[in-house]
Amino acid sequence: MKKWFLLFSAGVLVSSASFAQAARKINFEKYTLPNGLKVILHQDNSAPVVAVTTLYHVGSKNEDTARTGFAHFFEHLLFEGSENIKRGEFDKYVTNAGGALNANTSQDRTFYYELLPSNQLKLGLWLESERMMHAKIEQIGVNTQREVVKEEKRQRMDNQPYGSIITEILKRAYKAHPYRWAPIGSMEHLNAAKLEEFIDFYKTFYVPNNAVLSIAGDFNIADTKKLIEEYFAPIPKGTKPIPRPNITEPPLGGEIRAVVEDNIQLPAVIQAYRAPKQGSDEYYAFRMLSTILSGGASSRMTKTLVDQKQIALQSAAVPFFNEDAGLFINFAIANMGVKPHDL
Repeated sequence: MKKWFLLFSAGVLVSSASFAQAARKINFEKYTLPNGLKVILHQDNSAPVVAVTTLYHVGSKNEDTARTGFAHFFEHLLFEGSENIKRGEFDKYVTNAGGALNANTSQDRTFYYELLPSNQLKLGLWLESERMMHAKIEQIGVNTQREVVKEEKRQRMDNQPYGSIITEILKRAYKAHPYRWAPIGSMEHLNAAKLEEFIDFYKTFYVPNNAVLSIAGDFNIADTKKLIEEYFAPIPKGTKPIPRPNITEPPLGGEIRAVVEDNIQLPAVIQAYRAPKQGSDEYYAFRMLSTILSGGASSRMTKTLVDQKQIALQSAAVPFFNEDAGLFINFAIANMGVKPHDL
């Protein structure tokens, strides 16, 4: 059993520099339905495909401290079906149409998408409207997805080398903010939760006034607006207050060092710095800094630690930014025979 080492900066990592990056301008149209659903449309007829995405403004930071993991759990649960989609049939609609689908959860948001042939746009809109309007939240689905999430945790975290890094970082980097737990949450919390709690979570957060529908690809904007009106306008606006954490993270009060034991062959050293929130001027500077430090074979960390000194098997600088306070994480995995303090 080897150890890996954590080091946290007490202050906020701030850069006074900013940078401008040339980028192709993406034309889009944005509007809001009376029920609060925000819509973003980007027409690009260069290929006969269309992407339908629904983003809900709910992530692990919106969870109760005694019910962590709910947002990630719903990433799975909302594929169970709806009043008009039989259980287990959601994926089949997309794959049978020659498309692909998936979902993802972070601390701040959950999103679902379908990538489809452009002549199947109506299918994608119907599926997402079904998910939003009347998804099935039933005990059989909850029981099934509990086991799915447990297996995901075993594969990606418990039985994966360095799989607990993010969990260990978050619980030391944040003292008060809900960012202190990982989106996958606690299996004990999911086991203890009642069906009524899952239903309440769905009715609170998975509502049109907490969502953004975006469509990009080969479609006609005028025709698509009519379809959006048909499928989404009848969905009622949510009636429950949507809780948002309003927490100012206190200073760490000094450098924090920790040694964590794990079932790994090579030790790793991780540095995590408090950093500004996503979208701030400094955020873009840190994205550039990450590229300079570890973006490719010629980057500074890779060139120095991996190629020249050959003391690291792998190294990277990772911006881990959120809607609220973020982190900037540097890590290196030691080469065989190299001591952690040499990194």
